[in-house]
Formats: sequence, C-alpha cells, structure tokens
Amino acid sequence: MAQMLPAMTMLDAASAIMPKQPICVEAPASDITVLSRQPVRPDGPPSAIGDLTLSVSDLPMLSCHYIQKGLFFPAPDVPMASIVSLLVSTLSRALAIFPALAGRLVTLPDDRVVIRCNDAGVEFHHAVAPALSLDDFLVPNADVPTKLTKDLFPMDRTVSYDGHRRPLTSFQLTVLGDGAVFIGVVANHAVVDGTSFWHFYNTWAGLCRGASPKLPDFRRNFFGESTAVLRFAGGVGPAVTFDPDAPVRERIFHFSRDAIRELKATANRRSPSAGQDAEVYGKMAHDPKNPQLVRGEVSSFQSLCAQIWISTTRARKRLAADATTTLRLAVNCRHRLRPAISSAYFGNAIQSAPTTATVAELASNDLRWAASKLNASLAVYGDDAIRGVAAAWQAAPRCFPLGNPDGAVVTMGSSNRFPMYEGNDFGWGRPLAVRSGRANKFDGKMSAFPGRAGDGSVDIEVCLAPDTMAALLRDEEFMQYVSCPSHLL
Repeated sequence: MAQMLPAMTMLDAASAIMPKQPICVEAPASDITVLSRQPVRPDGPPSAIGDLTLSVSDLPMLSCHYIQKGLFFPAPDVPMASIVSLLVSTLSRALAIFPALAGRLVTLPDDRVVIRCNDAGVEFHHAVAPALSLDDFLVPNADVPTKLTKDLFPMDRTVSYDGHRRPLTSFQLTVLGDGAVFIGVVANHAVVDGTSFWHFYNTWAGLCRGASPKLPDFRRNFFGESTAVLRFAGGVGPAVTFDPDAPVRERIFHFSRDAIRELKATANRRSPSAGQDAEVYGKMAHDPKNPQLVRGEVSSFQSLCAQIWISTTRARKRLAADATTTLRLAVNCRHRLRPAISSAYFGNAIQSAPTTATVAELASNDLRWAASKLNASLAVYGDDAIRGVAAAWQAAPRCFPLGNPDGAVVTMGSSNRFPMYEGNDFGWGRPLAVRSGRANKFDGKMSAFPGRAGDGSVDIEVCLAPDTMAALLRDEEFMQYVSCPSHLL
C-alpha cells in the first residue's frame, strides 16, 4: 500500500465531489505517497438506468481481481492543480455516461446479482512520487519493477465480488519527480471486460479534449435473459482461483512490425519441400467437411501467439512429453454472435478459446503447425460455439477457473486491438506506455498491448515462474523476434 497522508484541499469540482471523508495515515511502504482521496459522483440528475443484471459472462468474473490498467504521459505544461481539477470534473461527466461504474453490486432475494446504478460514487486519488522518474518504470530489457507499479493503483488485489461494498471503479493520478504522470484505472471485472474498460478510458480522455463521446449500450442482450445464478453461502464471496503470492517474474516483450511480418510469413509458408505434409495440409484446408478447417491465412497475432506458446512450453523444462499444454485466448464475442451485438455493448462479452497439444507435438512440429492449430480453433469459434459455452455454464454455474493448475497453460488476455494509445490523449500529449498492476497474474498469464508506434508492432506482458522466464530469455529462437521500442532507446 502507498503511504496515505491527510487529505489536502482540492479544487472545487461542483456537484461532482461528495463530502470529504477522513483518511487514515498508514506507514510508508513505497516511494509513492497518496496526498488526497476524493469521492466523485456522476454529474447531473440521478441515473435512470436502474438495475443491470450480471450476465453469464459477467457472473464468472466475480472471483477475479479488479482490472488494473493505466498509462504514462509526458509532463503537462499547465499547473498540476489545473490537471487535477480537469480530471475530476471530466470524470464526473464520464460517470454520467457510464453510471454503472459509479454504482454497487447487489444480490437480490432470488440470488441474482445486479449492478445498482445508484450514483454511490467512485474514488479519485492524487499521488506523488518525487524520488521516482519515468526511467525507473520504463527500463529497457529488464523485468517490470512490480514493487513500484503496484502502488500506481488503488484497491490492489480487490476481488470483484467485493463490489457489493466497495466502489466498482477507482482512479489514481500519480505525479513523478520528472513531471511525467500516470493515470491508473481500477474496474470491477464482473462489470466490464477490456473492451468496455478502454471505451470508458477513451471517453474520459475525450471529454478532457472536448470530444463527443461514443455512448455505451446498456442493453442486456448477451444472454441477459438467463436465470442461472451463483450462490455464495452466508454472503461470503469467492477468492481468486490461483495463488496470487506464488513467485513470478514479469517482463514486457516488444515485437516490431517486421518481426511479426516474419512470423506471419513463416506460419503461412507452403514449402514444396514439405512433400506429403504439404499435400495433406492442402486437402485439409479445402475440405468443407473438416471440422478443424483452416479458414484463410493465419493472422499476424495468431502467428505471434503460436510462437509464444511453443517457446514458453519449451522453457518449462519439467513438463512431461505426453503432458497436454493449452493456449487460451480471450475472445471478444460481440461480433461473433448471430445476430451480432453492439461493439459498444457494456459489460463482459468474452469467452476463453482453448487450443491444445502435447508437449511432444509442439516440440516436434514447427510454427506453421502450431499456428494452424490455433487458427483452426478460432475459425470455428462462432455463434454455435459461444452459445454452447453459455449453455454449459448455465447448466453448471461456477466462477471462472483462472490460473495454471497443471503448469502447462498459457493464458493470453487483453488485446493488441484495444485503443490504449489511440484516443487517450487527455490534452497534453499521447500516452508513453501502458502498464498494469498485480491483478490476475500467475505463471503463464500474458496480456497483449498495441505497440506505441501504431505501426502493427505488439507488446506482450509476460508473467512466468522465475525458472521458466530465465529459460525463455535464453531461447535464441524466441529472442530473435524481440527488440526494444524506439521510444525507450
């Protein structure tokens, strides 16, 4: 936890700011000090939305940590007091557009869990780190300094079920000694997925620039009619389904546009020297009766994920050759359903698509084979598959089993298509880098971010057991594709 000092007087943000609460002083535990904490309510009249029922995609997330994502920005050229005032006032306006984020979770007598859009409010923290600079956080070719980054976010490791008694979102502005700032957002994962998270972040930033917002769609048309419920005895909520204290190393690997192009070309190569294998592959790819049909070329991102799957499995030296290894990709279901739901659908509309192979299969085959397996899994993940997963969950409701119990799983979350740099200028410059907190991290958890240059490059945040990370860094086949982004050189 960061050090908490008594609240300082903040600039007026009209009706957005609720009466100040006393803040407890805690012993300093980091170089980041929270100067003040302001409750903020949505601007304008009370929300008329009422209750939003958690869907079959929301409910499993009750056992997950809140999402923690944020952005570093260059030093503003206006006084910090003006920045704080601007952020608080526009946050209030953004919450009026997204009133669910200012509500609380409520369990009804029939055990349904809803978001009560009651304008209960959120928290905005203003923190400083005078002894730290951007260079302390953005260190090329090194592990992420997690002892520092964890204090860029409030509500560290809060479980989403706790949204019954705690704010559904929380915000922190951290000012570094060199003037650079970090804007961190914490959001309940049973309320939003990554798409909705970055929609809100974009909206908040846009309001600071005077842009018109794209409104969220609050219709509960992603299996919202389900009557399935999760029951928790005595109202005691679930814990996360993995050990959050297990040792992991965290590093962000940058893959340039050229490196990804090379991976894609390799994954799609049809070499005549492959002989019978190429002939068999060609027949498979054009057989409409083949349920594992590869529909079109392997994408750039699929190629990258396949290489990461191969290299990570190879770095896990203790896995038996006949062990099954799984690559799980978070799939946005909005455009895959028939009929499709709005791209602005608010809530979770995601599922986890698995691709499996034995350790021996990955070791004895090439990138083209692994990428084709992944491509085939995703090609058939359409309306029928989504509805089948939803039906299976409704028949046996449970929390999402996030984690890596057999030590052979790679879980790829987030997306390189999320607008993390695009549209997130608050008025004093484009973001410099994306960083996340400690939420939902375990051996094998990875997150995809777009490269800052916007040229098709990708950053992958990788969390691995220390020995696995060490082995991965020695893997020449993997590391040949890794480079340092130009803005960190």
